Amino acid sequence: MIGGGLEEPVDGVMVKICGITTEADALLAVGMGAAAVGFVFAPSPRQMRPGEVADIVKRLPHETMTVGVFRDESPKRVIDIVNQIGLHAAQLHGVESIEDTQWISQRVGRTIKAFPAGHRNIGRFEEYGAQFLLIDGANPGSGELFDWRLAEGVVDPDRLIVSGGLDATNVGHAIARLHPWGVDVSSGVESSPGSKDPGKLRDFIAAVRKADKELLESADDIAGARSNDRTGDDDPGAGLFDWQDD
Repeated sequence: MIGGGLEEPVDGVMVKICGITTEADALLAVGMGAAAVGFVFAPSPRQMRPGEVADIVKRLPHETMTVGVFRDESPKRVIDIVNQIGLHAAQLHGVESIEDTQWISQRVGRTIKAFPAGHRNIGRFEEYGAQFLLIDGANPGSGELFDWRLAEGVVDPDRLIVSGGLDATNVGHAIARLHPWGVDVSSGVESSPGSKDPGKLRDFIAAVRKADKELLESADDIAGARSNDRTGDDDPGAGLFDWQDD
């Protein structure tokens, strides 16, 4: 399980449930296996006030990664809210400049910089100073699916979070294709904006864990094949014809 400060390794793909609006939904998400929950402070049907989020965060397990989601907010206000509540990370979901993102990154535990798929500045991600890159659809936060080919090879997969239109029916395909560090979902596990659906949450997390298992089995198969190849190379008799036995 991921630690709140992100110092511990993730056991499988990290699941972040975003757009949390109630304590019940936050506890439900964590109880079902989500490692992270996100609270939106930008204009949105899921927008929360800092005081409301502070009350929820107090009741979450310490190891839960808590994330504040901002869009084109002043850097000082981002820091003030994150530190006031004690959030573990800031997710910047707008067109924040490199300088502002760097300033924020130096003052919070972790920073997630979001870009729409195919954005020209993804190639400059390292300059932003953020720890994680989140790739979303063309309209970030809208729940729109994007062409996953646009996320291939843009960053080390261990720093990649995939979002945008994910649900239980497609998240496994996204994981198999991109091998991301984490996946982020909001509308794909809701019954209505801001209200999480227990069944959809359960199915989504189960689909992630199934994809985890398949990736592990695939890696084991590859490792086994390579091991067999090496064993064959090391065998003194390997490659001998029948007439060479003596």
